[in-house]
Amino acid sequence: MEHFDLIVAGGGAAGVMAAGVAAGTGKRVLLCEKMEKPQRKVRITGKGRCNLTNMRPQDEFLSKVRSSAEFFAPAFEMFSNRDTVAFFEGIGVPLAVERGERVFPSSGKAWDVAEAHVRWCRKQGAQILCRSRVTEIHTHEGHVTGATVLSPSGKPQRLSAPNVLLATGGASYPATGSTGDGYMLAYKAGHSVVEIRPSLTPLRTGAAWTASLKGLSLKNVGAALTADGRILQEEFGEMEFTPDVGGPIALRMSRRAVDALIDGRTVAIVLDLKPALGEEKLTARIARERETLPHGATLRELLLKLLPSRMVPALADLLRTPLRTPLHALSGADPLRIARTLKSVRIPIDDYGPFTEAIVTAGGVATTEVDPHTMQSRRVQGLYFAGELLDIDADTGGYNLQIAYSTGHLAGQLRGGENRTETR
Repeated sequence: MEHFDLIVAGGGAAGVMAAGVAAGTGKRVLLCEKMEKPQRKVRITGKGRCNLTNMRPQDEFLSKVRSSAEFFAPAFEMFSNRDTVAFFEGIGVPLAVERGERVFPSSGKAWDVAEAHVRWCRKQGAQILCRSRVTEIHTHEGHVTGATVLSPSGKPQRLSAPNVLLATGGASYPATGSTGDGYMLAYKAGHSVVEIRPSLTPLRTGAAWTASLKGLSLKNVGAALTADGRILQEEFGEMEFTPDVGGPIALRMSRRAVDALIDGRTVAIVLDLKPALGEEKLTARIARERETLPHGATLRELLLKLLPSRMVPALADLLRTPLRTPLHALSGADPLRIARTLKSVRIPIDDYGPFTEAIVTAGGVATTEVDPHTMQSRRVQGLYFAGELLDIDADTGGYNLQIAYSTGHLAGQLRGGENRTETR
């Protein structure tokens, strides 16, 4: 029976990092990747540009982690965003920091990040076997003893190893190989799996007035996510109609929106199209604009002073006032009514994008059952976890890839116990 010190299931960001770290310390490492090449998801992330981390300070960074931030903190302290930047530049990937402290390869190509990472992993000494996957973890008296690997030929092979790392990813973007295989392996090994659901995913609305807004991007708007009328989250930034409700604001809100919809609550996003102006000042501005327009001007001309042209018909629908209405026909109370509408555009949210459209997966292996200082299972000696398979997810902006790099780097050190390696 062939022996390895570590078998890694999954060749994404976390798996490649862990395999390379372990191999670099002299361990015999086998990485099993079910697709034809590793890092398929990394190659398409960030619209093909790969936002691989974010340079915000630690406290601010951790505030963007929506689940298990305290669990993630030790891994981040040991391999931070600055360590990630130094690592990739050290293996030949020049990086650039862009708006919002987001870090991208200077080439603008996610492929460069993936290729360099895989080359480094192989150079470290890890063996990478593509079109293969771990189908079973073998244990004896609470210790890992090996794994069964389905080879590229389709033949199962039992391998000996005192350590197995599950880094198979979540269930988002299944075409890249993230089909949730690791959840069943973790469950069979005795671990709890927090219900998985899409996160950083588009939100659906059935509001008829949004149908004409496909492709419209609203910048510098405020938004509040509500469930049964109660505010759950507030954001500021950019929103897009795709025709779903997307863009950074909606993606950041999607995790709580999905949870609320699953719970059967009435969900909506309430937009403030003029967040820089209070209701009183906005009302005064609308009244002034109305006075400066020529005689015979209509509601259309007034709204064009306040909104992008494509948003004007939608707002008229919300006001229930025809665009051709002459301004002189508006009442003295209408500037306040228009201001209140501009600051409280309600978009009902009826559904959300499935895993095929989600950037990451919320839920996963319960972090209470994993040691945050080693990434080793608290239930099975020699079993490790890293990356999206864990119940950790964060906002868009480079945070989720950093989670993969940090947890993978920590897991690859195999610091979890006396039975972590053998020599043969």
